[in-house]
Amino acid sequence: MSITERASRPAAGPSAASGPLTAGPGSQRLTGRTKLVLAVLLVAQFMLAVDFSILNVALPAIGDGLGFSLADLQWVATSFALSAAGFTLFFGRIGDLIGRKKIFIGSLGLLGLASLLGGLATSPEVLLAARVAQGLATAAATPAGLSLLTTSFAEGPLRQKALGINGALMSAGFTTGAILGGVLTDLLSWRWAFFVNVPVALAVVLVAPAVIKESRPATRPSLDLPGALTVTLGLLGLVYGMTQAGEHGWTHPHALAGLLAGVLLLTAFVLIERRVAAPLVPLGTLGRRNVAFGNLLGLLAFVTETSLVYLLTLYLQKTLGFSPLAAGVSFGVLGAGTVVGGLLAPRLLARTSTLTVLVGGGLVQAVFTAALLFLGTTTGASLALLLPATFFGGVGNMLVIVGFMVTATSGLPDSEQGLATGLASMSQQVGITLGTPVMSAVATAGTAGAATASSIHQGVTTAIAVNAALVLLGVAVAALFLRRRTATPSA
Repeated sequence: MSITERASRPAAGPSAASGPLTAGPGSQRLTGRTKLVLAVLLVAQFMLAVDFSILNVALPAIGDGLGFSLADLQWVATSFALSAAGFTLFFGRIGDLIGRKKIFIGSLGLLGLASLLGGLATSPEVLLAARVAQGLATAAATPAGLSLLTTSFAEGPLRQKALGINGALMSAGFTTGAILGGVLTDLLSWRWAFFVNVPVALAVVLVAPAVIKESRPATRPSLDLPGALTVTLGLLGLVYGMTQAGEHGWTHPHALAGLLAGVLLLTAFVLIERRVAAPLVPLGTLGRRNVAFGNLLGLLAFVTETSLVYLLTLYLQKTLGFSPLAAGVSFGVLGAGTVVGGLLAPRLLARTSTLTVLVGGGLVQAVFTAALLFLGTTTGASLALLLPATFFGGVGNMLVIVGFMVTATSGLPDSEQGLATGLASMSQQVGITLGTPVMSAVATAGTAGAATASSIHQGVTTAIAVNAALVLLGVAVAALFLRRRTATPSA
């Protein structure tokens, strides 16, 4: 039996404090209560995804409004990304300790307050503090929300359907953020890119306590503080190094220092986990083929698609001369593709296998990403290629994302769902965070030091080729390492 076939089997082991809300592993329908639970969780995840991109278009207006220097403006995005990516795994385990529902509701309350503070900010310092708080709230809410989702639905068609809708809304949220940021900034003010979160967060905080049941492992785990510190600081170092490399180049001292510190700290983390009695990430769990390679596929999926949005934004504005709003609206087609992919994925999973969805989705994404290599410098012909390519590429990418979520969280008891979803969330956050600086560095190197429309087009084309190669790498990983059965360590 292959690892992908195991996705339809119920998890063994101790159950969470509140078991799945379905009628059983074979249930094919959502009840009224599970629909409400799903709606609350999906609204929150969609809002978190929007936050990753909503300020990208608004950055110049924020700089003008608060007096950011050009060199410091990137910290509006970087401060959020550092805290969101670095603390995800840590907060995933905190949710196991004190309850995922508590973490979920508390973090969304923090997100609402941080968004209000950001919208009212009158200085760069206050705005950056708000962005750090938003990132920490995202790092806590994302794994908690995913854990609540996976423990609320038994493995099989219902969980696959829930993860498919969740994945579609996450990717659609990232695209919607780019569009919404341009609309709000052009029509109202950049401050509304913050304020828009407040009523949504408030609604979830008010409704969630009555709808969602608490979820935690039957046996309360202890906190591996040395492991938590080393993995958090290691991820912070890697993300910081990558963002600095994207801005200044791979040989910049800050980039090298961050990357070196990240590698050393993550190496120390692995050594600690080998020796500590109650590890933050049991190496037996991390050694499961579906967990390890599933998360690698998730990392590649988020690196490639989110960075492609950046590359095409650069192309549309710098080569074709689009306005920020027009460039943002152009990605509506990509958003539609991700929604279609998210709705299609559960049906394909039920009729074929997770491996088929992963490989097939990756090949579709790779083909249509490679098609973007033929983008030219004239608007009409370029849009005729770009719009269908991004639509079908979005479909393929979403198939991979849903396949990754199912793979990385399957075959595990509820007691390990916090860890599994924490790892999956970390792959997602790190992928979103690293994609843009990595592809920015590749695109910059491809411009040969010039900043003309033609040189930028050349740099973007080089980065798109690297992007397509990374997608194909994911296809190869899935085909080679997720096709055979692996022995599952006992829970």
